[in-house]
Amino acid sequence: MKSLQLIFSNPRYFAPAWVFASLNIWFGTWAVYIPSVKENLGINKADLGIAIFCLSLGVFTIFPLASTIINKLGVGRATWYGVVLSSVAALFPLFVPNYYLLMGALFVFGASNGLTDISMNTLVTEIEKEDKQNFMSAAHGFFSLGGVIAGLGSFLIPLFNNPPLHMLLTVILVFVVNLYFKRHYYHIKSAPIEKEPFSLKLFKPLLLLGLVGFVAMGSEGAIVDWSGLYLKEITLAPEALIGAGFLAFSTAMTVGRFLGDGISSRIGSVNIVALGSVIAIVGYGTVLSGHTLLAIVGFALNGLGFSVIVPELFRIGGNVKGVESAQGVAFIAGTGYSGFLIGPVILGFLAEEASLRHSFYALLGCVIFVLAITFFLRKKK
Repeated sequence: MKSLQLIFSNPRYFAPAWVFASLNIWFGTWAVYIPSVKENLGINKADLGIAIFCLSLGVFTIFPLASTIINKLGVGRATWYGVVLSSVAALFPLFVPNYYLLMGALFVFGASNGLTDISMNTLVTEIEKEDKQNFMSAAHGFFSLGGVIAGLGSFLIPLFNNPPLHMLLTVILVFVVNLYFKRHYYHIKSAPIEKEPFSLKLFKPLLLLGLVGFVAMGSEGAIVDWSGLYLKEITLAPEALIGAGFLAFSTAMTVGRFLGDGISSRIGSVNIVALGSVIAIVGYGTVLSGHTLLAIVGFALNGLGFSVIVPELFRIGGNVKGVESAQGVAFIAGTGYSGFLIGPVILGFLAEEASLRHSFYALLGCVIFVLAITFFLRKKK
């Protein structure tokens, strides 16, 4: 909890942590109103899926450009510009009058979120380097907290009965807090490094980190999308407990991220990735027991295990020798986000061809693979 105390006691650390929370508050508030948007525009599920794909396309479009933008502007300024762009872009999807403008709005929203995401992770990496303090995991905890805040905001839906107004007020409140704290990071620039020419020696550790990110975030996406169905179809859980797996996963992930920095400072980044993998392996073993309560406990263990892996990947990726921190973070973000989007789709096909239980066996195998990768990462440290 030391990193959490650090964030709340010093605006230098709270400022970037609030950017993490802001990103998920904007996105979560939009997500709450997806059914309303579908109904208001008179589109079907397939059309909605294409529109949401445009959001992902926006994210992927900005990833190759992000490191150049960050290095040109400075990481602090890039983070602030990302906040401004995301604030404005968050309004568009709920204000557009037709489907085609919705696709364009979601593309812009995704691109601005992608820039903010890479900038804020690079910013935390640079502050950690300067101050010799670890708070990356806690900052990701604030991202999870932002989702909780957005979820609580859904209780205001009957009060507002006006999605654009709800989003406008949310954007204004979140933006004002960012505006107040921006002075604590706006001036920060990435520390100059001695760049090395491209070689397999440099690419290999990044590739290994990317594989871990793909699997870890792919597993997160799979649990978000498939945990309820798993409890319903495999463990035959009662209706009241179908959402309990996701709740347990999300709660454990938030708590784990607030605790992760302290553990990382004691045992090191690669070791905590290995520890998280072991916990996730135990979690999948428990999920595969087929008993409802044990499966819910297993999802909680998965959340605890994965909670520390992704923040550490950003920390490691931002400190690879001979690679600019923004480039390392962008590579991890790109591969990880690919897993988050593609993983659930692959598992859906596997569930259709075999069974949902087989999909979770595949996830178990992937995490065992991650554990094996950590042995190579120790050599490349």
